Amino acid sequence: MPERITQRFLRRRPPDEERREFGAQRSLAVDHAEGGVDDVAGHAVLANTLRNQTVGGQETLFGFVGLIFVVVGLVHLYLWQRLVRDPLRPGRSRRLGGLVAVLLAALVPATLIGTRSGRVEWLAWPGYLWLALMFYLLVTLIVLEIPRLAATLWLRRNPRPESKDTRPESKATRPRSKDAQPSSNSTSPSSNDTPPSSEDSRPSNKGTRQASEVKETPPEAAAQQDRVDRRLLLARGAAIFAGLTAAGVTGYGVKTALGPPRLDRVQIPLAKLPRSLDGTRFAVVSDIHLGPLTGSHHLSRIVDMINSTNADVVCVVGDLVDGMVDELGRFAEPLADIKSQQGAYFVTGNHEYYSGFRPWIDEVSRLGLRPLRNERLELGALDLAGVNDLGGEQFGDGPDLAKALGDRDSNRPVILLAHQPVVAKQAAQYGVDLQLSGHTHGGQLVPFNLIVRLEQPVVSGYGKVDGVPVYVTNGAGFWGPPVRVGAPPQVTLVELRTP
Repeated sequence: MPERITQRFLRRRPPDEERREFGAQRSLAVDHAEGGVDDVAGHAVLANTLRNQTVGGQETLFGFVGLIFVVVGLVHLYLWQRLVRDPLRPGRSRRLGGLVAVLLAALVPATLIGTRSGRVEWLAWPGYLWLALMFYLLVTLIVLEIPRLAATLWLRRNPRPESKDTRPESKATRPRSKDAQPSSNSTSPSSNDTPPSSEDSRPSNKGTRQASEVKETPPEAAAQQDRVDRRLLLARGAAIFAGLTAAGVTGYGVKTALGPPRLDRVQIPLAKLPRSLDGTRFAVVSDIHLGPLTGSHHLSRIVDMINSTNADVVCVVGDLVDGMVDELGRFAEPLADIKSQQGAYFVTGNHEYYSGFRPWIDEVSRLGLRPLRNERLELGALDLAGVNDLGGEQFGDGPDLAKALGDRDSNRPVILLAHQPVVAKQAAQYGVDLQLSGHTHGGQLVPFNLIVRLEQPVVSGYGKVDGVPVYVTNGAGFWGPPVRVGAPPQVTLVELRTP
């Protein structure tokens, strides 16, 4: 997911994690320094390791930020050309539109960086709304390029015919010249008459030139003006259509994202499920994303929906938060109100690692959710396992399926909680009966779901990955823009059935 790449570089690292990473780097360097190398050489290796890590991290960060600026700049240049330069004549309006395009281009990286730092959280609403509007403007204008090109070619090949009153004017000028010719020859000059001076003849020549210019210039100027007018009409029509479409889609997406989640019910048969467990219900929610654009009401509404299902087991499969415990802990309080027959369970998502995962694990434990950290427990005749997210690998806290599933009784059905659907490729060798996941948001913004499919084998709903049944819930929140199009927020009630 692009969000993983963005957050990897823009996240704020908790001090305890930075100290652990520093200690790990120091231990690595010392290990290399030992074994026949003297103390001086060991200190040199340590210094070089730390320096290379720092320099390499800074170069990667600067390179990524630079890439963001380049991509954002190119997108806004394209939008400026199609929405400002093409439909507007040179003048004040075009200059003002150019200034607005520059400001909006600067707003995007400022929002991505500023909201993560916590210093300019007020940028979240305008910045993320513009990000969504920009996305749909871009998509709509790209789709319009084909009909726009076809219309342009048609206009070039089918110029508007000349007006009918052009030819009569040219014919009317000819008799006038013929009448002037006899009048000049009718009076033959006598010896007493004064010959006409050159000054007298100049006006007639000047008039002739002006007449010829009058006959040639208007058709060419009119044709040129007609082409300009038709290009402006085409460009303005495309700009208005793109603007209205993007605004309408974004408005609909905001209403959907900020509205209540949808409760979906799905029945999934498990071959090894005992008849005594037929009808066992799992309430599954993911990607709540508590952050600067949400509040306690957002989570309270989700908890009320979960409680309305009277589920046997509640599963929160990652990406609960988008910030530190000291900033967002009060918004997570409604988790304490979750009700279930056999407990509520939690596994980490990639965003927990961007937000200080250890404090959050302690916080959700305090609120009554049991974290499953590469472990398995028994719920009667059913096994429930959970693994850490793949995003924890860079923190030394990645998934360990062998630890969670390696020594289990294969005759018992097992449900695996894993934030990302792609984990099913590793889980296949352990005979997992069902994996419950999130992470994808169902694509969140159509047609972005087509890109998500390149990374995750299942984007939304039920599917199979290397023989493992996987159910992916859309998530109940949003990341980045408060917009959902084609993937409404969702809480899923999974009912296990005996075939």
